Amino acid sequence: MKLKNINRITSILIFGLAVISCSENNKKSENMGKEYEKGTFGYDLNYLSEKDSIILLRSDDEKAQVILSAKYQAKVFTSTANGLNGNSHGFVNYNFFDSGVVDEHMNGFGGENRLWLGPEGGGYSIFFEPGAMQVYDNWHTPKAIDIEEWEVKNATNSKATFIKDMVFTNYKGTKLDLVVERTISLLTEEEIRNRLKIDLPERVNTVAYSTLNTITNKNDFEWNSETGTVCIWMLDMYNPSDSAVTVIPYNKGDVKKLGDVVKSDYFGEIPSERLIDRDGILYFKTDGKSRGKLGMNALRTTGIAGNYDPISKRLTVVTFDVKPNSVYLNQEWNPESDPLVGDALNAYNDGPLEDGSIMGPFLELESSSPAAFLDPGQSLSHNHNVFHFVGEEGNLSQIAEKLLGVCLETVKTVF
Repeated sequence: MKLKNINRITSILIFGLAVISCSENNKKSENMGKEYEKGTFGYDLNYLSEKDSIILLRSDDEKAQVILSAKYQAKVFTSTANGLNGNSHGFVNYNFFDSGVVDEHMNGFGGENRLWLGPEGGGYSIFFEPGAMQVYDNWHTPKAIDIEEWEVKNATNSKATFIKDMVFTNYKGTKLDLVVERTISLLTEEEIRNRLKIDLPERVNTVAYSTLNTITNKNDFEWNSETGTVCIWMLDMYNPSDSAVTVIPYNKGDVKKLGDVVKSDYFGEIPSERLIDRDGILYFKTDGKSRGKLGMNALRTTGIAGNYDPISKRLTVVTFDVKPNSVYLNQEWNPESDPLVGDALNAYNDGPLEDGSIMGPFLELESSSPAAFLDPGQSLSHNHNVFHFVGEEGNLSQIAEKLLGVCLETVKTVF
């Protein structure tokens, strides 16, 4: 009798799950049958659903939605604050998808939030083989963060966790064995208010998510300055516009104590008409027309940065963990540079290469964890959060003034 009851309960549970699954699939099928304008979230949902069995996080009213992908390295591909007809915030590289090419250096599918591991260059690099000249021809993105699928540990409508075992041989010749776990959580409006300690103005729509990223040392030896080590590296790719500007508040103070305000010569010095330093805030023009990258150390960054696009009426804010007294890794393509002096924050504007080709265009906001000097079995975590606000400039300006210390009229007219 008990066995029968157990079987009956099991059958009901399986039937219930099947109904839920069918319901979700039917809903997805309905969306796939509709046509959406390019640039909308609905367009990208349809497009990406043809490439992968995507995971969709969404709020109860379905205005806030986020597309995740296990096949494409646990990326957050894109998001919306206004449902299927709203703007899609992430950069999706349709040209690369449609080409069907597998690139030996990097497969640039896009994604508004992805996890990489650093350092990219330098004495601890995991992108260059030991002893190789650190030039583009020898630069190869490790497959585990480039083209290999990750495992879905669990997923709901509001949260998903991915996991991946990885092995790298770094520039010193050390074989690093690790596991990466990454959880993306959709934030409610209440959670947004509590995390940012702000009131949300009326008629501002939001989509926000937190990412908790953890690496664990699976070697039987300590990762130290002799073996070399890695760091967690978060990169957010968004669509640029002629009027988009990245805004980076920083800690003012003595250069001898805090270091330079900014490193602005990663790909050649950023011209002064594209990078302005005024009253403790950096303004970086992000129109996708001139390639440039900047970096800021852990003593200077305040753990927050933003980007405003008055054309799409989008204000994006990212926050991230910063440990000012920790060691950050140098990611420059220069093995002679000190590997233990690097950035906690980076920002990038895409643009044409010398041959006229361009990957995007896109803009990026990036954060890195401290160096993972870990004992066997020990872990390091890095939290990186993304907040998109969409609405009229006056309402968005209230948020910018509170979080970034500047009104949007200033941001809009600074260049």
